[in-house]
Amino acid sequence: MTVPSPAPEREVVFNRLPLLRADRGISRSQLAEALGIHYQTIGYIERGEYSPSLHLALRIANFFDLPVEAVFSLEPFRPLAAEAFTARKAPVGEAG
Repeated sequence: MTVPSPAPEREVVFNRLPLLRADRGISRSQLAEALGIHYQTIGYIERGEYSPSLHLALRIANFFDLPVEAVFSLEPFRPLAAEAFTARKAPVGEAG
């Protein structure tokens, strides 16, 4: 008799979308429109009910001008200082 293997755990991708949207004053609908997706998809991603494709995750990170690992993670995020949420800027002395 073969013992069935346990069901795999649901893969969860953690994200900072609610924090980033709040920081920028952007609604789910506005973000979804900018990305060309349904606003409910943003809610599903924020709640961890849906993991975005790599392509969508990169587009979301690009929208916020942040590296993808600042927006998404396989581990829960630790709290960040406010300056971590500001857009990437050129180092001092570089022309922009």
